[in-house]
Amino acid sequence: MFASGLMPSITRVLTVVGARPQFVKAAVVSRALRDHGDMNEVLVHTGQHFDNNMSDVFFHELDILAPKFNLGIGGGSHGENTGRALQALERVMDEERPDCVLVYGDTDSTLAGALAAAKMQIPIVHVEAGLRSFNRRMPEEINRVLTDHLSSLLFAPSPAALKNLDEEGIRGEKVKHVGDVMFDAVRIFTDVASRRSQILGALDVSPGRYALATVHRKENTDDPEKLRQILEGLSHSAMRVILPLHPRTRKRLSEFGLQPSAAIEIVEPVGYLDMLWLERNAAMILTDSGGVQKEAYFHGVPCATLREETEWVELVDGGFNRLVGADVDAIARALREHSFPTDVPNIYGSGYAANEIASILGAFR
Repeated sequence: MFASGLMPSITRVLTVVGARPQFVKAAVVSRALRDHGDMNEVLVHTGQHFDNNMSDVFFHELDILAPKFNLGIGGGSHGENTGRALQALERVMDEERPDCVLVYGDTDSTLAGALAAAKMQIPIVHVEAGLRSFNRRMPEEINRVLTDHLSSLLFAPSPAALKNLDEEGIRGEKVKHVGDVMFDAVRIFTDVASRRSQILGALDVSPGRYALATVHRKENTDDPEKLRQILEGLSHSAMRVILPLHPRTRKRLSEFGLQPSAAIEIVEPVGYLDMLWLERNAAMILTDSGGVQKEAYFHGVPCATLREETEWVELVDGGFNRLVGADVDAIARALREHSFPTDVPNIYGSGYAANEIASILGAFR
């Protein structure tokens, strides 16, 4: 599919989202599709993140049209989430009969959307294709690899992603290097956040005088020793550490009897605009989130990743990010030695990837 002479006419796109980073990416791509004028989009929210602070607020803040379908799937294991979403999405696709199914990133919702579309012979469009951490123990890595190999059209965010795809035999006209739609989102919404966000005043923090941390991946939250070491490492900070707490992490802290030190200020999950503004004004960022690593780079803020590997290897190679895992000493050292290189290459495009995606899809007539 999408081969020369066999390209379908795309007027109806079914988009599958289910987790916070996908809401952000969908915001800019959906806007570009609407601006294109002759494409209709059906938005399906699988409900993979079902907490209001982690989901509904993003649709409101980013001006995303309300989903036509909300499947309410979340809270289970990776297999349960994927299986239930696959079953539900198959019914939605049968009802909607889209020209293509658009998926983002590497979540269980992404793989479920790709599998359902593949079984129904519907072309799959993968935004943020070609990322690899090369750790097959991570469910996200399995989701990325399988989705890329199922996809009919792949939008790669960086040269490194293109190289990964080529090495797996995925190449040719179906692979497009468009840049990163998260760069679009940061470009657009940081300006909005500067006008609207009151988060610094609400938390009584000054720009450049605090560290921002996020911890949500199961590999960290479900391992009591890793979670303890992360908290201990953060406690070595000489400045305040603001930690918006993911519901899963809050639950595990209680279950494991772990109490953050006074240096760590626990706050409720924040909306996307407030998060952007916290990132923009932080002295450094410590995270196990793939998206937040990249946002730190866009903001020019040094980042330490609380994992042993990352899908954004180019940021580590360039000195913009360092891998510290769940190691107390490595985390403490990063807090002492944080810096951001002065020579910043344009790794992820021009900040107009969504427009290019809409134009490419619109060209299939």
